Amino acid sequence: MFKKIGPGVLVAAAFVGPGTITMCTLAGARFGYALIWALLVSIIATIVLQGMAGRIGLVTQNGLVDVVRTELKTPWVRNVVIAIVLGAILVGNAAYEAGNIGGATLGLEQLLPQPELKSLLPSIIGVIIFLLLWFSNYKILEKIFMGLVGIMGLSFVICAIITQPSITGILKGMFVPRLPEDGLLTVIALVGTTVVPYNLFLHASLVKEKWNSITDLKAVNWDTIVSIGLGGLVSIAILITASAAPISEINNALDMAKALEPLFGKMAFLFMAIGLLAAGITSAITAPLAAAYVASSCFGWKNGMQNKKFKMVWAIVLLCGVVFLSFDITPIEVIQFAQVANGILLPVMALLLLWIVNKKSVMGQNKNSLVQNVLGITIVAFAIFLGAKSIFKVIGLL
Repeated sequence: MFKKIGPGVLVAAAFVGPGTITMCTLAGARFGYALIWALLVSIIATIVLQGMAGRIGLVTQNGLVDVVRTELKTPWVRNVVIAIVLGAILVGNAAYEAGNIGGATLGLEQLLPQPELKSLLPSIIGVIIFLLLWFSNYKILEKIFMGLVGIMGLSFVICAIITQPSITGILKGMFVPRLPEDGLLTVIALVGTTVVPYNLFLHASLVKEKWNSITDLKAVNWDTIVSIGLGGLVSIAILITASAAPISEINNALDMAKALEPLFGKMAFLFMAIGLLAAGITSAITAPLAAAYVASSCFGWKNGMQNKKFKMVWAIVLLCGVVFLSFDITPIEVIQFAQVANGILLPVMALLLLWIVNKKSVMGQNKNSLVQNVLGITIVAFAIFLGAKSIFKVIGLL
């Protein structure tokens, strides 16, 4: 069974990062179990979209941008789409990398007895990630991620169990949707941190690294459903844990751990810190990796992870994260641009995915079924709504 698990684990690790932990904490602390349904919808949407991306990667043995570039025949349309993709992924991932490394730093700070090392932690984590990416191939990364995701999952699920949650309340929050007052933006944020555009590119590229035969389609589907389902379980566990924590103010993902300690003891705090460290490291690896895969597809670089230009792209993204964090720079304009770009990118990519997986010339007998298309169209409509909301929100801040 575990031999069939692979790329999906990296995708799950990518969306369960410090940002997701913070948003799930906010949702749980403010609204209790009421918004678990939003996470469930997000997980189903992610499984559907990532399933399409993985299937395209397996059938075509190409990255997502390669397929889009080949199938878009009109030059100006192709160039606009590629420009949006490059801008959203490269700039966005560089901006968000600081948050990923920051989450890992917060977790590590709680586990180290020497406070004087605090200022060096972002650089230390950056070096660790650099070495992992420089010397690893896909198979090594897959094993590392399975270990990290296992640690992260156990940490957060144990925390949720420690709080002795109400099973009835959880089931009601999961299957009886309701929108509390002032809850709309939180729902949008929960979906936005789960359905991540760059994961579509990452998944398609990683699937072709692991599998090369259409007979492996069942394994790809199994990997996607199980891995993303487990990632979703972690998100739900974080929300459940936050529901039990008396948190008055939330500034980062560690605030919940501090609130849990007086109620449930040092072990709850320790598990939260370990989970946050694992979540930060996994997201800090996948964000630069996804950016490099997108650039590689756009410019047609060969040799995959061993290509020098490929390594240069992920190194620049990683360096941006370390620099922003080490010098306490808040790249608010860059992050705002990334939010707008990702708001445009998600519906664009969802539409392109639907278009490609329905082309018999590309997918053959593996094109979408009617049920998959109905789900896909529903998700596209929701993605357009989310994209518009995120863009209007940023415009309102400028």
